[in-house]
Amino acid sequence: MALVKAGVVVLDCAEPEKLAGFYKEFLEGEETDATANRVEIRGADGMRMAFRRDMNATPPSWPRPENALQAHLDFVVDDLDEAERRVVGLGGRPLETKDASGPFEERGYADPAGHSFTLRRVTPTAPKTG
Repeated sequence: MALVKAGVVVLDCAEPEKLAGFYKEFLEGEETDATANRVEIRGADGMRMAFRRDMNATPPSWPRPENALQAHLDFVVDDLDEAERRVVGLGGRPLETKDASGPFEERGYADPAGHSFTLRRVTPTAPKTG
């Protein structure tokens, strides 16, 4: 029997209700728990996130070095353009990023509280033969 049952990504922010709403809509999820200082959601795919009130939270400044990255989330999507429209429509904003090399297409964004995340589409590869 595992000692740890599950993990939850927790983001500090000044307004947890508002940030939870952004991710709840983006992940097509539901709110699972809420207190005065913490809101937890579960996305449609089962991903769990929580948002903890910290009135002194400072948003990361990525890609600028002044306030480092702090944390970074990656979301795999089928359609980058559709996912971008949803993010921007919910109050997120694109971040200036360079094209990444490798088997992924990705775009960087910030949520309404300034936390950075990436939308990533896996480029299909042909199966190996021989």
